[in-house]
Amino acid sequence: MSEPDFQPTLTGPTIIVRPIAADDWPELFAAGSDPEIWKVHPVHDRYTEPGFRKFFDGAIESKMGFVFVDQSTGRLIGSSRYYGYEPARSEIEIGWTFIVRSHWGGRANREVKRLMLDHAFTFVDTVVFWVGDHNWRSQGAMTKIGGVRREGLFTRELSGDRPYYIFEITKGRYEQGGRALVG
Repeated sequence: MSEPDFQPTLTGPTIIVRPIAADDWPELFAAGSDPEIWKVHPVHDRYTEPGFRKFFDGAIESKMGFVFVDQSTGRLIGSSRYYGYEPARSEIEIGWTFIVRSHWGGRANREVKRLMLDHAFTFVDTVVFWVGDHNWRSQGAMTKIGGVRREGLFTRELSGDRPYYIFEITKGRYEQGGRALVG
């Protein structure tokens, strides 16, 4: 079986999710340099150039990173990526997501998650989201889009000793109405 396409271009009603490119640095850094975006995130310094550079370079190197383009303005409004594809478990993570504050509380997060979930469910049965234990904003967003929190707190080498909750969305739940939550 061939590897899934981890960086397709996904087009929604108002946003295009497309592969991240090295040339996106200035505009994406400008979008992500707002300290308020990272205030409750486990990595608080992502608004700084060194912090964002590490984040950005990781997205490029992952070959699974995306930027979000607002179709009405052509501007970059955020980023996300797939991570940790586990074919034996039929699971992948969606993470490293941020959206500019001007698009908080609207449909942007739901639209990009729906696009990324629709694509992921063509090759996996479960999508997981690692959310910092103090990141109440993302925990609420996960609940709004139908994420179910696994029991306990989790750590991983990638994140050091920082505790995370894992939220999951299964393909079956998504297809049986959960998809409406992200619509």
